[in-house]
Amino acid sequence: MTQRPTAALSTNLQKAVLWIGEITQKKPNKQRNQVITEAQLRFDLTPAESEFLNHNFKNIVTGTGVKKGSR
Repeated sequence: MTQRPTAALSTNLQKAVLWIGEITQKKPNKQRNQVITEAQLRFDLTPAESEFLNHNFKNIVTGTGVKKGSR
């Protein structure tokens, strides 16, 4: 049985990551949890894909160099 590489992302997850990047640039003050939840619903992500977003995008560094939620 062939295992899928960990780094391989599904098409929906790739779209979600790009969308999160666009939204955080357009609306930097929008709460990160809200953006992630919206992406999960919008792109119909699996539980594993949702966990990936939660784990990797909760504390994205903003353009100011300050992590969201670290205050």
